[in-house]
Amino acid sequence: MITTGGKLKIMAEERNVPIFGFDYKAQPRAALAFSFLPILGFLQKLGFISDKSADVTETVNVLQGLSTKINEAVPLSQNPAKQLAQRLYDHLPVIYGAGILSEVAHRWKTQLNENSKAWAFYEVFPELNHNAVVGYQFPTELASKIVVILLRSASLSKRIQLRYQVTCQLLEQAKVGYQIVDGDGTNQLSQMMSLVLLGDYTSYYLAILYKIDPTPVKAIDYLKEQLAKDRGSGK
Repeated sequence: MITTGGKLKIMAEERNVPIFGFDYKAQPRAALAFSFLPILGFLQKLGFISDKSADVTETVNVLQGLSTKINEAVPLSQNPAKQLAQRLYDHLPVIYGAGILSEVAHRWKTQLNENSKAWAFYEVFPELNHNAVVGYQFPTELASKIVVILLRSASLSKRIQLRYQVTCQLLEQAKVGYQIVDGDGTNQLSQMMSLVLLGDYTSYYLAILYKIDPTPVKAIDYLKEQLAKDRGSGK
């Protein structure tokens, strides 16, 4: 069990369940590495997946290199994350992904929601080609307010790559703004995680543009409080 403590740790100890604990004081969304990498290690140790050491090493190098390009010290003119945030400012982001990037697109959406306090949605290839592309027409006034970010990886099949190309043509016809963002590195893990890092930084910079603290999630806290009250009422 992976835990930072609390009731889960107590229950696990009472039942002699192995614990992987860590102490990291931050919002759960900022602790991805602490939850993802241990699982990868466990699965490898148990023999469910092959040795991923080389992939992890490359991923670390790719992320370190990318962080030097998108950190807060890098000016807007040279910082792709700041440039993306500026493009998304005062617009409705819609994130597209496929295959290994489907859940990366999902994370972009949730990071924009929670960090930037902004509306955002995500769609996945090939499903979006069966419905979403038909909805580009109306309301007509939304076209200029939407920016579609297409997360792409060299690992995706040629057929899916073609879907990206044709979908961009449809967006152009509908006069909807879009941008393709490619993952870095040669393996799937580095391509996924580099896009995760870029999305996280983008959501942070967008929060700054909106002049909002990215950390608190007041709406979620309020929801939890109201649900707790209902549970306590015994109804």
